[in-house]
Amino acid sequence: MSKIHLIAIGGSIMHNLAIALHLRGDQVSGSDDQIYEPAKSRLSGYGLMPKQEGWHPELIDKSIDLIILGMHAKKDNPELIKAMQLGIPIQSFPEFIGQQYSGKKQIVVTGSHGKTTTSAMLIHVFKELGVSFDFLVGAQLEGFDNMVTLTDAPYAIIEGDEYLSSCLDLKPKFLHYRPYINIITGIAWDHYNVFPTIESYRQAFEDGIHAIPEKQHIVYYQNDPDLQRIVTTHGEHLIKHPYREAQYQIENNSVNLILNQRNYPLQIFGKHNMQNIQAVIETCKIMGLDLNQVAIALSGFKGAAKRMEKISATDNQIRYRDFAHAPSKVKATVEAIRERYPDKRILIILELHTYSSLNKAFLPQYKDSVNPADKVIIYFDQRALEIKRMEALSPEYIQSAFNNHSIIITDNTEDLKNTIDKLESHFEVILFMGSGQFGGISLK
Repeated sequence: MSKIHLIAIGGSIMHNLAIALHLRGDQVSGSDDQIYEPAKSRLSGYGLMPKQEGWHPELIDKSIDLIILGMHAKKDNPELIKAMQLGIPIQSFPEFIGQQYSGKKQIVVTGSHGKTTTSAMLIHVFKELGVSFDFLVGAQLEGFDNMVTLTDAPYAIIEGDEYLSSCLDLKPKFLHYRPYINIITGIAWDHYNVFPTIESYRQAFEDGIHAIPEKQHIVYYQNDPDLQRIVTTHGEHLIKHPYREAQYQIENNSVNLILNQRNYPLQIFGKHNMQNIQAVIETCKIMGLDLNQVAIALSGFKGAAKRMEKISATDNQIRYRDFAHAPSKVKATVEAIRERYPDKRILIILELHTYSSLNKAFLPQYKDSVNPADKVIIYFDQRALEIKRMEALSPEYIQSAFNNHSIIITDNTEDLKNTIDKLESHFEVILFMGSGQFGGISLK
C-alpha cells in the first residue's frame, strides 16, 4: 500500500484515478480549487472528497510516497512547491498510467476527434466478448462504475490525449504509452494555446508514431490526407492498417451496420461514428476476435456521456448534448445530426469555452462548421475570457469567422435562456455543443 496525493483531484480522469487507487488499497488524498459534479459526488461516495476546496501545503509531508499532478495545477501551486522542496516523487497522471500498464498489450486511441467514443466502443466490445482488460477513458460509460482500472489484466485500452501531461511534464500525454495497437482517428488542429501552429500540432503526432515500438500495429483513418502523409513518412517501422468508414445504411429512420453482408442495428449515428466503428473492427481483426460477435456487441453500444447523448425527447422535439468544441468535432457532429434528421428543423447552441475556441486568431478554423443547421446560437462567458486573459470578441467577428451572419451571439446567461425559450418551439431537434456548462441553465 502506498500513500498517494493527487493535486487537482477534481478532473475527469484524476478523480477516477483516485477512486481506482483507493479500490486497489492505496491510501489516497487530494486537493483542488474547484470540484464540480459528478466528481464531487463520486469522490464523496468513496470518502475521498477534500474537506475544503483550495490548496493546502500543510497536508504535504514526507510520509507521502507519490504526488500525481493533474494538468489543471500550475507551477506556482503551493502544494507542488512544498512537495518539490521535500523531494517527494512527482508524476503526471499519464506517466503514472504508462508505468502501471507497462506490462500490458496497450491499445492506445489517439487523434483530434473521436478518441473517447472509439475507446468507449472498444471497452464495450471487450466486455461483451469477455476479454480481460484495464482501461482509462475520459467519459462515463453505462455499465461501468469507474473509468480507470488498475488490475493484472493482459490488455489495456487507453484514450491517448495529445495535450501536455502537466505543468512539469510538457510532452503530449500519449508519449507516455507504448502501444501494441495505436489507433489514430484523424488530425485537425486544436489546442491553440499549446500548439500555436498547425506544424507544431502535427509534430506531436509525428513524435507519437516514432515512439511506437517496431513492428507494432497502427490503425489510421486513410481519408485524412495529413494523417496519410504522416503515417507514410514516419511509420515505416509499423504494421499499417488503413480504414475508411464502416458500411452502413439508414432505413425508416434506423441506422444499420453492414458487415459480411449482414445488417446489425445501431444505437449511434453519423459518418464520424461509422469511422470510429471501422477503427474498432480493424483492431478486433488484429486481435483475432469473432467479427460477428463484435458487430452484435456494437449493436448494444449506446454511446459515452455527452457524446451525442440524448437528454430529452417528446413527440415533437428531441434534444442532444455533445462535448464537441474543436472545429473538426463541431463540423462532424452537426453533419451527423443533419444526416440523421434531413427533414427536421435543427437549432444548435454552441458554447465557446476552451482557449482555442475563444482565441481570435483560431476562430476562423470554425468556418462553415455549423451551417447545416437551421439556426445557431453561440454563447460564451465573458468571465472565461477574463480568467484566460484573452482579447474581447465582437459578435460581428464571430459571425465572420464562422461564415454565418445569421448566428445569434450572446455572452449573458439570462439572455441565452430567454433566447432559447423564445426559439425552441420552432425546432424539432435541439443540439447543445461544447465542453462548458452553458451558464448552468437546464438543457432539458
